[in-house]
Amino acid sequence: MNQLMIYGATGYTGRMAAEHAKALGLDIVISGRNGERLESLAAQLGVPYRVFTPDAQAAESLHGIGALLNFAGPFAQTADALMQACIKAGVDYLDITAEINVYRLAERLGAQATEAGVMLLPGVGWDVVPTDCLAMHVARRVQDPQALKVALQVAGSMSRGSALSVSEIIGAGLLARVDGLLVATPDTKPQHFDFGDGPALCAPLSFGDLVTGWHSTGIPNISMFVHITGDAFPQGDLSQLPDGPSAEQRDAHRARAVAEVIGADGTSARSVIETVNGYTYTPLAAVEAARRVLGGERRPGFETPARVFGVGFAETISGTTITDF
Repeated sequence: MNQLMIYGATGYTGRMAAEHAKALGLDIVISGRNGERLESLAAQLGVPYRVFTPDAQAAESLHGIGALLNFAGPFAQTADALMQACIKAGVDYLDITAEINVYRLAERLGAQATEAGVMLLPGVGWDVVPTDCLAMHVARRVQDPQALKVALQVAGSMSRGSALSVSEIIGAGLLARVDGLLVATPDTKPQHFDFGDGPALCAPLSFGDLVTGWHSTGIPNISMFVHITGDAFPQGDLSQLPDGPSAEQRDAHRARAVAEVIGADGTSARSVIETVNGYTYTPLAAVEAARRVLGGERRPGFETPARVFGVGFAETISGTTITDF
């Protein structure tokens, strides 16, 4: 059961992950809904493929699989059926979503997954690997941490899949973790955060870290923000967007996030993580997470990257640094 299935392998990020996993020598099966595109990619990579939709019969297509890595977004349309299929088939589930409702789903299915001996691990890309590890890192810098703020910096153009997922995130409304509970906070105002070049105005947005940060750090009060530059957030008909930025565009825009924590005594700490571009980082981190899971780094139930792989996992991806302030 050391075979990795990459679902959504013909998409922009899924293809990069499949190519990377193949180059590492992992035993992979690519899968998705488009048989013609899968057949072509499978021939290029020299790997088997399976065609199926994320529905009630999906478990039948997971025979012999140890872990499923889902790249098919928007994840609101695929995660539920694929998580249920993995629980039924005894297969660990991973994905790369930032959509908060998928994390809430994984929480709800956690007990069922534990009983089945299956791990549900959403968010093994950028977001949430760097921010989850960063939150755990900065939380250790104060005594009895009580409040956490995380801000992402999104630069450069966005892929079509990411734009559709962001629409799902916006549709979830503005949320925050308050005294351990997720609550609606529609009146949250933008705030300034320093990613290393001075204060930048960041808008509130409900990323999955509102769930992962709580489980990874135990901090009861968490809020999320994002700083968008240039043409990062597109307008209009999102289905007409290109697959994603070119290699040159990715190389031109590194990714950063900042986390600020306040302790019970009022002391605070701030740390910044910088990585290669998020679209470059995601397939590397996701495949590495899957490789580790297949190697035995796993715990049944709903989990977070920092809890499973440790606070230093984000920095195992080349080009990643954390700076404390």
